[in-house]
Formats: sequence, C-alpha cells, structure tokens
Amino acid sequence: MFVSVFDVFKVSVGPSSSHTMGPMLAAARFLDDVKGLSPLPDTRLTCTLYGSLAYTGVGHGTLDAVLAGCLGFAPANYDKQEAEAAIAALREKPFINPGNGWRIALDPQADLVLEKKARLDAHPNGMRFTLSDASGAIVHEQAYFSIGGGFVKTQGEIDAGDMPATPADDVPYPFATARQMLEMGAAANLSIADMKRANECARLDGAAFSSRLMGIWDVMNACIERGLKAEGELPGGLHVKRRAAKIYKDLSTSAGQNAVPLHSAIDWLSAYAMAVNEENAAGGQVVTAPTNGAAGVFPAILRYYLDHVPGASEDKIPDMLLTGAAIGGLIKYNASISGAEAGCQAEVGSASAMAAAALCAALGGTNAQIENAAEIALEHHLGMTCDPIKGLVQVPCIERNGLGAVKAVAAASLAMHGDGSHIVPLDACIETMRQTGKDMDERYKETSLGGLSVAVPDC
Repeated sequence: MFVSVFDVFKVSVGPSSSHTMGPMLAAARFLDDVKGLSPLPDTRLTCTLYGSLAYTGVGHGTLDAVLAGCLGFAPANYDKQEAEAAIAALREKPFINPGNGWRIALDPQADLVLEKKARLDAHPNGMRFTLSDASGAIVHEQAYFSIGGGFVKTQGEIDAGDMPATPADDVPYPFATARQMLEMGAAANLSIADMKRANECARLDGAAFSSRLMGIWDVMNACIERGLKAEGELPGGLHVKRRAAKIYKDLSTSAGQNAVPLHSAIDWLSAYAMAVNEENAAGGQVVTAPTNGAAGVFPAILRYYLDHVPGASEDKIPDMLLTGAAIGGLIKYNASISGAEAGCQAEVGSASAMAAAALCAALGGTNAQIENAAEIALEHHLGMTCDPIKGLVQVPCIERNGLGAVKAVAAASLAMHGDGSHIVPLDACIETMRQTGKDMDERYKETSLGGLSVAVPDC
C-alpha cells in the first residue's frame, strides 16, 4: 500500500475538504469528461447533492464550491475574490463555457439540488452531475463521492476497491498496517520517516521532493500567521468571533514573565490550531491534515515544536511531515478520515494521532514509541461525533482542533516515557475507530441533525 504524503497533505480551500474541496474537484472532473465529447446545442447541467452534502452543504459552502469547479477554479490555486466575482457573474448570465465549443446552461438557483430524502449507497457524501439536451435526454451523467480529505471517487472506482492508496509495486516499503510498518523498520533498521522518504523518492526526484515537502509546511505556517493576525467575525450567521489573534497577543505580552503558569503551553497550542481553523472557517487557504475540519492540529504541533521545545530545529520538519503522513495513510486506508462516514474521531482523532507521532519522532522516539503515541491520541478520540452547529465548520470544530493538539502533545509525552510496548496496537485502535464509525447513528455524522447541532435552539 502506498499513500503519498502529498495525498495526505494537500493545499485546499476552506471550510471543508469533503464538502468544499471534493465537490469543486468533482465538478471539474465531470466537465473534463464532457469536453471530450462533441459539443451539442441547448444543454443544461444539474448537480444533485445527497446525504451529508445536502444536509450541511449550505453551511459548508458546497454549492459555491460546485459552481467554482464548474467555472474552472481549483483548490490549489484558489482565489476567493476572483471566484466570488465569477459566481456572481454566473448568477446574472447562467451559462458556463468549459471549453471545446461547449456552452452549457447552469442556473445556480434551479440546477443545484439538495436531496435530503435519499442518499447514494457508497458514501454519505454523494453527488450526481447530469448533462441533458434540449429534450431532457441525458447526454452524460456521473456520480461522485467525496470520501474525505479532498479525495473524490466514482462508484466504479469504489466498487473496484480503488481507494486513495495506489499500487505499491515500485516502492521499497509498502506497509499497509502499523504492524508491517514496525516490522519493516526493524528489518531495515530505518525510522518511519526514512521508509516513507524512500517510498516517495522512488517516484519523485529527491531534490524536487524535498522542495515540495517544505512547501507544504510553508503553506501551513503562512495560514497560522494569517490567523494570528486576523480579527473580526466569521461568516455564516453564528456571529462567532475570531479569538486566536487575541490569545496570541496576550501570550506574547506575558511571555518571559515569572508569573506565567505552566499550562500556558496549552494556550499556545490552542492559538496556533484555532488560527488555522478560523482561516478555514473564513474560506481561506489551508492544508488538509488530513482534512480541512482538522487542519489546525498538525501545523499547531509543528509550530509548537519549533517555538517552544528546547533544541528544536526546522531540519526536523520534513521527518515530522513524513511520519504524520505515514500514520494518516494507515488510517485512511484501513478506516476513514471522513466525518460524514465515521464522525469527528475520523477527522480530529486522525489528525491528533498523526501529530502525536510526528512530535514523538522529532523528540527522538523509536518507531515503537511513535506507533504508541499515535495509538494513545487516536484511542482518546474514539466515539467523537461530528455535529457542527448550523452546518458550519466553527462550533465545536475550531476549539476541537486546539484540544486535539493538546492531546497530541500529551500522547507523545506519555509514549516517550515508555518503551513502546502497550496493550492496544495501533492497528486494533484504527479498526475500532472504523467499527465505531459504522455503528454511529447518522445524526452524529456531519448531518447537523443531532448532538450539539440541535442543542442550541436559536441556531
């Protein structure tokens, strides 16, 4: 099994990798197929959103994401102002021109349908794009599933077992489980990061790989910096005020004073994580880690390591990214990173496990200690539901990233105090998370039909 570090960490646009990034990519993918057909006059495009996409699509920005994808925008180079202007123009003149001579009618008001009474079987995040001619006959139709972290699959790809992992015949350490990862590392006397790097460099030139990898951290850190400076109210109607900037200012003012309590480390972690997720909630650029909803945990740990751990070095950042990606790939392959499929345990829980492993690696942990750190962090998120109020990635999501980062540090520290031996293997914990998600009532899986979503009546 091989899941690239660049599949786990992808430059994205807020507020949701599954509800914003995925639909944007699906729309673009559908129109790429259409461009391969001979153009026809008087055609119309419709998109029907099912399941969690229908229930929380408005709050997650799904409708505009579909429109942006139809207009040629992509998450990696998304410009919010340009996209908003293009969508406004589309509302005035409801036609798109995807290329190759096509001119297709697309009315944002009538042609995007929220189907809340039905769902597609393969995944809760289902959508169907349909291109029809003047008589209503279907010219081209395709269903897509946004399966978490910005991954998009068709029904056929899911039926074929085509998950985000790609064939691993050409990589030297194709571990598909944590047990295999530890065994391969022991046999080769290599760290998890070393094995992951060897796998990546089997497919990409070493210099190019290193540059691209550090580019991921640059985007993460830039997001933290923007979030630590931005103030005001987040969009969506909940009137949530940004807090990261004030927390950071207060912490910076009191830094170095004798009266600073030890638990201020928690506040630093929260400020970094919340800065990212406030940017995400505002529709800014983030990196999936492994999702948008959990995008703050991992970069918060990297920033915490650099700013607050004695002897920290930026040279460790690549190994931290690689170690985190190895854990994230295992979780994605063997369970889920989708809140709509398995609740927030699959998002913030996975992010915390990745971050705990990364920090443990940077602190000099052995492979066994790293695996233990990931297991501790994931174990103590088991059962966490995904119940965003008003379908917005704000409450409880923003604070939850801060607490996920705190748990990651605690898990790494506990693992470093041990020798790597523990009762519950990471593989067993991942399987437990998968089964827990399967058993979880759908109301608690990103539908905003239960839990905190209905606990505040005025929302």
